[in-house]
Amino acid sequence: MQTTPLNQVHKDLGARMVEFGGWEMPVQYAGVIEEHLAVRQAAGLFDVSHMGEVEVTGEGALEFLQCLTTNDVSRLVDGQVQYSALCYPEGGVVDDVTLYRSNAGHFMFCVNAANTDKDFAWMQKVLAESGMDGVTLTNVSDNYAQIALQGPKADEILAELTSVPLQDLSYYHFCEGEVADVPMLISRTGYTGSGGFELYLPPESAAAVWLRLMEAGQAYGLVPVGLGARDTLRLEKGYALYGHELTSEISPLEAGLGWIVKLNKGKFIGRAALASQKSSGVLRRWVGLKMLERGIPREGYPLYSGDKQIGIVTSGTMSPSLKVGIGLALVETAYAVLDAEVEVGVRNRRLKASLARTPFVD
Repeated sequence: MQTTPLNQVHKDLGARMVEFGGWEMPVQYAGVIEEHLAVRQAAGLFDVSHMGEVEVTGEGALEFLQCLTTNDVSRLVDGQVQYSALCYPEGGVVDDVTLYRSNAGHFMFCVNAANTDKDFAWMQKVLAESGMDGVTLTNVSDNYAQIALQGPKADEILAELTSVPLQDLSYYHFCEGEVADVPMLISRTGYTGSGGFELYLPPESAAAVWLRLMEAGQAYGLVPVGLGARDTLRLEKGYALYGHELTSEISPLEAGLGWIVKLNKGKFIGRAALASQKSSGVLRRWVGLKMLERGIPREGYPLYSGDKQIGIVTSGTMSPSLKVGIGLALVETAYAVLDAEVEVGVRNRRLKASLARTPFVD
């Protein structure tokens, strides 16, 4: 397994370590519920150094990215971040990504950890087949550690260690600055729905910055957070996870991400398939799921309406905020009706649930 620059820090903190996407990562420290609630109420610190980064540079970068991604890259200004997807010609998803624009000739992708090599190979293939000039692709994942500081107290904590005017940094924007005397990229983004920042910094500085952040955050209730609470936090907000809500067999339109598919921007990979789906209507749709009986809707559990199986659970958990089982599911469009009662197949039983609006937690 690969390890992040913070691996020993996690072990010193007593974290329970697991394999995730080929990486040894902390799944929890004090406990998933405690860590989850700390992020909702105060702040949490996450090691996300396993995520990958790919730079796209050159005078042809914008044209190439318009062809490669589903969203409209021309709408980005310097210092802005965009959520987007890479699609196969058939409309399925290679990966969901965030794209950072430094300037017209310099962009950077943040990609899912387990997909880094696959994504980079796909980008190289698309570039080679496009015949475009003036574009350079560079896998710079080894150049970055990534730390996420999330929660309502994140601004106050980070302000203790930086002179950057954080109040001027809007959501889904980033800047360069120093934190704890270390130059880095400071991005107002995250995967928790509780506000905060993602920090891209040199790997050799990661441990020192982590410890400085924990020290500065002690008075604010900052705690280290593992992958367990990262998953429950994103599920409460209804955020997709690649390999679950998005796959090579599930399109962005089926996953409820039509807002990142800009069919009017011109040609891009997957456009014809996605335009056809939008015109004819998707046959299945992503929905939220809330249990009406005691139980947890786990990935792979079937959904029923009467005797008919209408879909499958793609992710599920016990919500620490709501104290009820919640999940995300892919169901036949005809049955994707808000508040409709369904049944979840849990082992040899069927438990009642309702189709729910997301996010589950505001």
